[in-house]
Amino acid sequence: MALKKVKGNFERFFDKTLTDLVRGIRNNKDNEAKYIAQCIEEVKQELRQDNINVKCNAVAKLTYIQMLGYDISWAGFNIIEVMSSSKFTCKRVGYLAASQCFHPDSELIMLTTNMIRKDLNSQTQYDAGVALSGLSCFISSDLSRDLANDIMTLCSSTKPYLRMKAVLMMYKVFLRYPEALRPAFPKLKEKLEDPDPGVQSAAVNVICELARKNPKNYLSLAPIFFKLMTTSTNNWMLIKIIKLFGALTPLEPRLGKKLIEPLTSLIHSTSAMSLLYECINTVIAVLISISSGMPNHTASIQLCVQKLRILIEDSDQNLKYLGLLAMSKILKTHPKSVQAHKDLILACLDDKDESIRLRALDLLFCGKGGGMVSKKNLMEIVRRLLGHMERAEGSAYRDELLFKVIQICSQGSYQYVTNFEWYLTVLVELIQLEAGSKHGSVIAKQLLDVSIRVQAVRPFAVSEMTALLESFPETTQSGSMFEVLYAAAWIVGEFSSDSNEPERSLNVLLKHRSLPGHIQGVYVQNILKLFTRIVTDYLEHKDVHGILRLCNLLLKKLPSFVSSSHIEVQERASSAFVLIEMLRDQLNLVSDSQSTDVILSQLPTIDSSEIAIGAIEIVQEMALLFAGDLNPVAPKAQKKVQIPEGLSLDEWINTPPAESSESSEDEQTDLFVSHEQMEHSDRKTKSVELTPEEIMKLREVRKIEQSHNPNYLKSTTKPNQIVKDGCEDIPIAELALEVPLKITSTKRSDKYLQDDQLGSKKKTKKTKKTKKSKHKLGISSESDGEEPVAIHAVSTFIEMPEGASLSDNDDKDKHDVNDPHRALDIDLDLPLRTDEILPKQSYKKFNEIAPQLAGNNVTKKTEVITTAKSSNRDKKEKKRDKDRDGKKKSKHSIGDNEPDLIGTPVKHQKEKHKKEKKDKKGKEKKLKDSKTGYEEAIGISTPSKEVY
Repeated sequence: MALKKVKGNFERFFDKTLTDLVRGIRNNKDNEAKYIAQCIEEVKQELRQDNINVKCNAVAKLTYIQMLGYDISWAGFNIIEVMSSSKFTCKRVGYLAASQCFHPDSELIMLTTNMIRKDLNSQTQYDAGVALSGLSCFISSDLSRDLANDIMTLCSSTKPYLRMKAVLMMYKVFLRYPEALRPAFPKLKEKLEDPDPGVQSAAVNVICELARKNPKNYLSLAPIFFKLMTTSTNNWMLIKIIKLFGALTPLEPRLGKKLIEPLTSLIHSTSAMSLLYECINTVIAVLISISSGMPNHTASIQLCVQKLRILIEDSDQNLKYLGLLAMSKILKTHPKSVQAHKDLILACLDDKDESIRLRALDLLFCGKGGGMVSKKNLMEIVRRLLGHMERAEGSAYRDELLFKVIQICSQGSYQYVTNFEWYLTVLVELIQLEAGSKHGSVIAKQLLDVSIRVQAVRPFAVSEMTALLESFPETTQSGSMFEVLYAAAWIVGEFSSDSNEPERSLNVLLKHRSLPGHIQGVYVQNILKLFTRIVTDYLEHKDVHGILRLCNLLLKKLPSFVSSSHIEVQERASSAFVLIEMLRDQLNLVSDSQSTDVILSQLPTIDSSEIAIGAIEIVQEMALLFAGDLNPVAPKAQKKVQIPEGLSLDEWINTPPAESSESSEDEQTDLFVSHEQMEHSDRKTKSVELTPEEIMKLREVRKIEQSHNPNYLKSTTKPNQIVKDGCEDIPIAELALEVPLKITSTKRSDKYLQDDQLGSKKKTKKTKKTKKSKHKLGISSESDGEEPVAIHAVSTFIEMPEGASLSDNDDKDKHDVNDPHRALDIDLDLPLRTDEILPKQSYKKFNEIAPQLAGNNVTKKTEVITTAKSSNRDKKEKKRDKDRDGKKKSKHSIGDNEPDLIGTPVKHQKEKHKKEKKDKKGKEKKLKDSKTGYEEAIGISTPSKEVY
C-alpha cells in the first residue's frame, strides 16, 4: 500500500500543471487545436486515477480549456467528484469548473443537491461561501426549491460573510422559485437593519433589483430606505436607494415632496459624480410626478441644469455623455431651461467622439416635446446640421445626421416648418449631399407627404422634382436612394396640372435608365399621366400636329420599357403602347404600315379643325381616369377594415389545386426566377463590352468616390517616382481643432434663412416701437419676439374606412412572456397561507436519480457521499431535539436571528432565560402559537447554536 502511494506521488511529479498547459498553448499557436486535443487525452488518463489531487489538477486544466471555447461537458461526473472533496483547495476548483460548465438545464445538477446542502451546513464558512458562489451560476428551479431553507438559515448566521452571500443568493432563488419570495421577505426585510454594513448593502441591492420591475410591491419599505438614505455614507448603497425612490415616486407623489430637500443637499455636498448623476435623475423623476402639486420647483431644475453643464464641460468623455443623457430627460418636461444652453449642446456636435455627437443630436429632437427646436431657430439649426454633414466622416454618423434633420422638420405634422419651399430645398440638398445613404425611402416619403398635404407648394415641388430627375447620378452606391426617383416621378405625373413645362418632365421620364422594377413601373404610369395632360391641352387648341408628334415620340420610346425583364413594367408599358396606338389610328392620318417620315411629310396638309370623334373620346376617358386628388390614408386604416359577414378568410375561394408530381414541381420552379438571379446568370454567360466613353465615365466616377472617401489613401506621385517639392522645409503648425470650421459654400436653402432674418429685423424695429408705446401706456408684453407665421397650410385630413374611428388603443404594451420578474409581482403585505410554506429537505432524490443518470459504475461513489450525509443529518436532528426540549442549553446559545433579542444587553438576556427555565410548558406553547418570527411561520430547521 505504501509502495503504491509512493509510486503515485512519483508519477505526479511528471504530470502537467495548469502553468505547463498555458505555456504549451502559447508555444503551439500554429497547431493549437492539435495540442489541446493531445492535452485532453492526457487529462482523461488523469481522471481515471484514484488520487483526488490528480483529478483536481485535471479539472483545473479542463476549466482553462473550457475558457478557450472547447466543450468539457463530458467530464461532469468528475467535476462533481472534485466538488465533493473534503479539501477546500480541491472543492474550490470543482465549484469553479461547475460554474462554467453547468447550466440550469443540466441533468447532472440534480446529483449535487445533497452535496451542496452539506457544504451550506458546514462549520467552515469558506466551504459554505464557495458553495454559494458556485450555486449562483447554475442554480435551477429544483435546486431553488430544495435549498431555499438552507440558504435562509445562512441569512441568520453569526458570521457576516455568510449572511451577506446568503442574502445575495436569495435573489437568484427568487428568480428560479418565485414561491419563496413571500415567506422569505420578512427575513430579507430584517437584513436592512443588520449591524454589518456589507449585509445591509446586500439586502438593499436585492430589494432594489426586485423593485426594478415591480416597484409597487415595495412601497411599504419607503420609511426604512429614507432612513438609510439620510444616515448612510456608502455611496454605492445610496445610488441603489435613490434609484429605488425614482421608481417609487410616480406611485406615491407625497413621497417626492419629502425627497426634494435631502436630494438637493446631496447634489450640493457630494463630490462623487456617479452619485450626483443619480440624484439629478431622481430629482427629475420627482419633479415630473409632483409638478402639479408643487409649482415652485424652478430652483431645483436650474440647479440640476447647472450641475449638468459642469458635467458636459468636463474633459472626461464619460461625464460629458452622462450629462447630455440627463439633459435629454429634463428637456422633455422643462425645455426652456435647456434651450438656454443651446450653444453648448451644438458645440458637442464638433466633438471627436461619435457617441457624444449622437447624444447631442438626440437633444435637438426629443420626442413629443420637440427638443430644442422652435419656429425661430429651425432654419438655423438645420443649416448647421447640413454643414456638419459636409465635413463629417463615417457613413453611420452622416446617416444619423440626415435622419435627425428629417425628424426635426417633420415632427408634430411639420409644426415648426413655416416655409415648405425651404423644406423641399433641404430635402433635395440632402439627396445631393448623401447619395449613398440608407435613408432614401425616408426622404421619398417626405417628398410625397409634403406634396400631397401642402397644396400651395405643389408647383414648386414639380419643378424641383423635374430638376432632380435630370440631375440624379446614374451610378449610385446605395440602392435605397433610388427611392427618391419613385417619389419624384410620382409627383411629376400626379400634379402635372401644376407644372409649367410638362413636356420637359415627359422627356426626362422617357429616358431609358437601368432602374429597379417598381421604379420603372411608376415611370410608365406617370408617362401616361403627363401624356394625357399634354394631349388634353392640345385637344382644346385643336392642335393635331402636337398630338401626333407626342404619339410618335411615345411609340418610339415605350418599346424599351416593353422589353423590360420585370413583368409589371411589361404589362403597364404594353397597355400604354396599345392605347396610344389606338389614339393615333383614330386620327385617320395615315395607315399603320406607313413610316414616321411619311407622317411628318403629310403634317402640313392636315386640316386641324377636323378631329375624329373616336380620338376625342379616348382622350376624355384617359383624362377621367387620372382625374381627382389622392388623399393620405391613415396608418391604421387597414386594421380598421371590417370583415364582411359570411366571409371566412381561412376557406378557399376556389377549389384547391391538386397536388402535382415531383417532376412538374421541378419544372414550375424554374419559371419563378428572380430578376437578380437572371441578371447574374446572364453576366456569367456573356460579358458586356463597354465603349471608351463609358469607361472614361466610370473612371471619373470612381475618382470622385475615392476623393470623398476618408479611408482611401490619396497619392499625388506615380509609383517608383520620387518628387522633391520642398515640403520638408515647410514648418509644421498645429491646427486649433476647437475652432469650428466655416463653410464658404452657399446653398439654396440659405436664401430662405437670409430672407427670414431680414423679415425678423423689420419686425423687431416695429416691436421696439410698440414696446415703447406700450411702456408709456403701462402695458407689459409677455414675449420679447413673436414666432414667425407659417406661409403654407398643412392639410391634416386622412382617409379611414366607413364606420371606423382613429384611436391609439390598438397598440398595447407587449410584455416578455419569459421575463422571470413577472412571476415576482406578488403582494407581500398579505399574511402567509399554509400552502406557502417552503418544502422540507428531501434526501431521497439523490439516490433515486443517480442510478438513472450515471449507471452502476457511478452509484458506488454517490452512495459513499449519501451515507455520510445521512449520518451527519441524524446527528444534527438528535442534537436539535435535545435543544428544543431544554435539556441542554449553553451559555453562548443566543443568536442574532431572533428580532426581539437584537441589540439587547447581556444582563437582560440572562434574566429572560431564567424566566424561560421556570415555565417550560408555557414557552413551548408560545413557540407553537407565535407568528412573529420567520422560522416559526414556515418551520425552517436551524443549527443548534441558535435559540428560538
